[in-house]
Amino acid sequence: MRKDNKKPDQILSITTFALIVFGLVMISSAGVAISKYRFDDGYYFFKHQLFYGVLPGLLLMFLAQKIDYRFWKKIAFFLFAVNLVFLALVFVPGLGLKFQGASRWIQLGPFSFQPTEMLKLTLILYLAVWLEGKKELKTDLFEGFFPFLAILGVVGFLIIKQPDMGTLGVTVLIAMSVYFLSGAKTSHIAAMIGGGIVAFFALVKFESYRMNRLMVFLHPELDPRGIGYQINQALLAIGSGGLFGLGLGHSRQKFNYLPEPVGDSIFAIICEEIGLVGAAVLVFLFLAFAMRGFKIAKNAPDMFGRLVAVGITSWITFQALINISAISGLIPLTGVTLPFVSYGGTSLIFSMIGVGILLNISKKCEKM
Repeated sequence: MRKDNKKPDQILSITTFALIVFGLVMISSAGVAISKYRFDDGYYFFKHQLFYGVLPGLLLMFLAQKIDYRFWKKIAFFLFAVNLVFLALVFVPGLGLKFQGASRWIQLGPFSFQPTEMLKLTLILYLAVWLEGKKELKTDLFEGFFPFLAILGVVGFLIIKQPDMGTLGVTVLIAMSVYFLSGAKTSHIAAMIGGGIVAFFALVKFESYRMNRLMVFLHPELDPRGIGYQINQALLAIGSGGLFGLGLGHSRQKFNYLPEPVGDSIFAIICEEIGLVGAAVLVFLFLAFAMRGFKIAKNAPDMFGRLVAVGITSWITFQALINISAISGLIPLTGVTLPFVSYGGTSLIFSMIGVGILLNISKKCEKM
């Protein structure tokens, strides 16, 4: 038996808190112009993130790290099933909230949340239970591989209908990481990668806005005032920051030039205000998070804990990598937010719950 009174991993805790504080500081700075314009309050986004994201997130993270991670086995299927219902409810008029052509939110009175943010966690828990309980089937084509594809197919269909291709990409990467670490055949993973590439180009071909994003990625100079506007403004912000930046609070692009400065574009504001040095500090924090998370996975006392730790760590790491790469012009724009840093209460709360579960797993590890 592992000691239950062992403290959670301190490095992971400190890294997570540093990312959260970093995010609050940058939202306060990056959101001042758009907050003033939309709500006549320069610190609306900061206050909203603090009171509806950080504070409840801290409470839930604390509770999650107190709950034995094996408890989640009992309710993993229920949570996943409820989540699928939520994903369907976003399309119900009066309940689902449509914004800029996308149906990604559920409105409950004054509150709204994104079921896809909850999905990242519930899918990890469900897959961990399913794969742990199917040890002899993981390498079987008809009883392991095809059912896994069926699960991804249902989830993928509901996400792409919203539509949200960026979140679909993150979700697939999370699921494949858990599946691979459970002992899946390399040939099955290779087949999924090949099928994913084909599906990607098919999805791009049949939606003009996705094709536009791909074309802008290949030719950033294309239509700089139209479809290429966001990436060009982002690159301008990144380039103007130089090594040390223009100074915290001194961004020019946040003044109604760069779209979503507190959302998926916040990394560009970080580069502009605190430069390459500040961006490097942020990347280092995510690397530290990844290294510590994967170390917890390696030392987890059982397969369920190992798979959950891999899933949660992959989720945060892949999402950060995709956001930073997209806003830097290394991959097409996705709309995926930067974990712990971008504005968004639902994303922050479920990320912090995930960290809480990861911290509880660390308490059961014999060595760290």
